[in-house]
Amino acid sequence: MNPSTVSGANRKKKPDWLKSRLPGGEAYFALKSKLEKNGLQTICQNARCPNIHECWNGNQATFLIMGNVCTRDCGFCAVASGRPGPLDEAEGRRLLRMAEVMNLGYAVITSVTRDDLADKGSSHFAAVIRTLKHERPQLKIEVLVPDFDGNSRFLDRVLDAGPEVLAHNVETVPSLYERVNRRADAFEHSLRILEHSKKRGWISKTGLMVGLGETAAEIEALFARLRDRGVDVLTIGQYLQPDTRSLPVSRYYTPGEFSALKESALGHGFIGVESGPFVRSSYHAEPLYRTVTHALSRIQ
Repeated sequence: MNPSTVSGANRKKKPDWLKSRLPGGEAYFALKSKLEKNGLQTICQNARCPNIHECWNGNQATFLIMGNVCTRDCGFCAVASGRPGPLDEAEGRRLLRMAEVMNLGYAVITSVTRDDLADKGSSHFAAVIRTLKHERPQLKIEVLVPDFDGNSRFLDRVLDAGPEVLAHNVETVPSLYERVNRRADAFEHSLRILEHSKKRGWISKTGLMVGLGETAAEIEALFARLRDRGVDVLTIGQYLQPDTRSLPVSRYYTPGEFSALKESALGHGFIGVESGPFVRSSYHAEPLYRTVTHALSRIQ
């Protein structure tokens, strides 16, 4: 079905498979209290993730550093945009305490985009990773970074701090970039980040939203371009309009279509793929990391 043929009424009504559980449960509220006590933000809350019930009850959260106000105003995102506050030099120590309280073996860390900073926040990102690695060397770290305007020097600072996985989301197909990300040049910046991390030997990972108006041919072409740049891991999820200011949903993909997208992505050579209506970039991050590292060890 061509997204342009979907009626306005259908865009507004969510299908049955997109009904998620309201967050709650003893483990959920215990983790919420610990995060608040340590003064930490999560993308789970700020981006209104539909998996928050499952992940928090499973003792998993994606930490959000450098504040919860982004300097960009993308058409798909629920995170607040505006003028961020100053960086918190103690953030790495507070995140370390939280990792110890949660007894984490694997942590996913992301950030808002900080175009207000000369180095786009890359030094702060690296400092947080180094604090965690120095005090908790057994901890595996996946970082989901902004595009740093495609600057490889900024990315190198983060990589040199020693995370296990470098993730950066392309979000959508190239033809929709200007409408979705407000910046037509951002797609090439994203490709540079992913390609550079792979060339330096890191596991590279990206995420894609569907339901914004892309075509099947564009998705297949994007799969090929990402693999050509060496991307190892891919997550595919349904775009859900977070508020009335955000872009509307063009259409909802069925669970069967997500299964077909996964098979197609694996056929293009991705080593690990998560695909489903509620899949987000850090969904099942640790088991996906284990799958990929096992596969890579067999290849090598």
